[in-house]
Amino acid sequence: MSYMGVDVGTTGCKAVIFDERGKQIASAYREYPVLSPQEGFAELDSRHVGDCCLESIAEATAVCPGDPVCAIGVSSQGEAFTAIGADGAVMGNGMVSSDARASRIAVEWSEEFGRERLYQITGHTAHPMFSVFKLLWVRDNQPDVWSGAAKFLCYEDFLHHRLGVEPAISWPLAGRTMLFDIRRHIWSQEILESIGLEEEHLSRVLPSGEIVGKVAAPAAFALGLADDVIVVTGGHDQPCGALGAGVMQSGRSMYATGTVECLCPMFAEPVLSDSLMGSNLCTYDYTVRGKYTTVAFNLTGGNLLKWFRDEWGRGEVDEARRTGSDPYALVLDQMPEEPTRLMALPYFTPSGTPYFDPDVSGAILGLRLTTTRGEVLKALLEGLSFEMRLNLDIMARSGIAIDQLLAIGGGAKNRKWLQLKSDVMNKPITTVAVTEAACFGAAMLACAAHQREDVTAIASGWVREVDCIEPNPARAAYYDERFEKYVELYPKLKRIEV
Repeated sequence: MSYMGVDVGTTGCKAVIFDERGKQIASAYREYPVLSPQEGFAELDSRHVGDCCLESIAEATAVCPGDPVCAIGVSSQGEAFTAIGADGAVMGNGMVSSDARASRIAVEWSEEFGRERLYQITGHTAHPMFSVFKLLWVRDNQPDVWSGAAKFLCYEDFLHHRLGVEPAISWPLAGRTMLFDIRRHIWSQEILESIGLEEEHLSRVLPSGEIVGKVAAPAAFALGLADDVIVVTGGHDQPCGALGAGVMQSGRSMYATGTVECLCPMFAEPVLSDSLMGSNLCTYDYTVRGKYTTVAFNLTGGNLLKWFRDEWGRGEVDEARRTGSDPYALVLDQMPEEPTRLMALPYFTPSGTPYFDPDVSGAILGLRLTTTRGEVLKALLEGLSFEMRLNLDIMARSGIAIDQLLAIGGGAKNRKWLQLKSDVMNKPITTVAVTEAACFGAAMLACAAHQREDVTAIASGWVREVDCIEPNPARAAYYDERFEKYVELYPKLKRIEV
């Protein structure tokens, strides 16, 4: 028997199959474009996304006919939804997280409803990325879609729909809509009434790891699946990825470095403090039933390394092309061993947590004629790590203490970069063997549901830790002092208009 995890991302979808021991045996990927028909719009053609998901499932399934898939779990990007008509057809594109058309609505409606009230129900602070504000935009600007839609489905439950299963949405993904009461685990009637939406227009809600139904016979035949494959609730991609990285107890956090730098821990009770609210750090359900999580992120993330490579590392790119080596590794090798005397604010995009500032610029301070290219790169990456340390400190003040970081993503492949992170954050960082953590976590949930086991027991058997990087005491002490200055950087530079 084998288990499939499907991850429906913003720019592509993956289907990965794992055997009973958690070994990857097949995978498939399809890419799709983010559409921007107007400034501030960011959309996906949901018909195309659904087709790509089914193609990925079919391709991965075809690779391992001797080890048939018996359960499928779905990990999904958050916030985006698709309007479905009474005939089951897609009525329009899905608006992804970066779609900003609801910016004004997010401010005005949340003030009218009550920002504190909204936070206490949903565990989230207002931002145009969230579904509730996008739905309000549809109501006010696309009345035909609003009145004609039978369902509004996020991509987890949309894939259920395409598989012929009555859709259900996991608690973690429902939390990202800002329509969900995270303590009572029901759609908030107060919010639904306020926007004029009936609960029947949304999917039923289930904890992660619950059986949704069986893939319908026509879909199973078309995809090469057996006729008894179950579909299981997965979750929002970040907590699915955290589960896939081995976050199974309090005190641990996923530390993902890709295009976005992200922390995703697990804790026992919902934390809705003034400090977290003021820092835009949410609280919502984790992929282990009865546990909670938050997401701290910097939107610039690994884009900084890519920017540096493209603009300043052309020599390394050429060398990599000649030798077949990794250009990122060659660029990172240029960093000095010791900490820099520079200070960088890593806001080359909107800021993410804790500030949610869409109008902010990056900065590098302390440049001298003796400054090297490698020092500039290291300062930029030091800034990224300082930013994530800032988020960790805010969590700790609210009772969410984290003492071990589990690294996944592209940034986890380079030991020199991991050592820098460990030194700046003064915490050990453990690497794990999995490469597709969101699919891995979704497949764990599928396996747990099929075998009727606790998902943490499955994860304990599947996750394999590879290495642990400890902070260098002398460098960590230096960064402790520098961090106090970093905390002052954003408030001071924000006052200067560029």
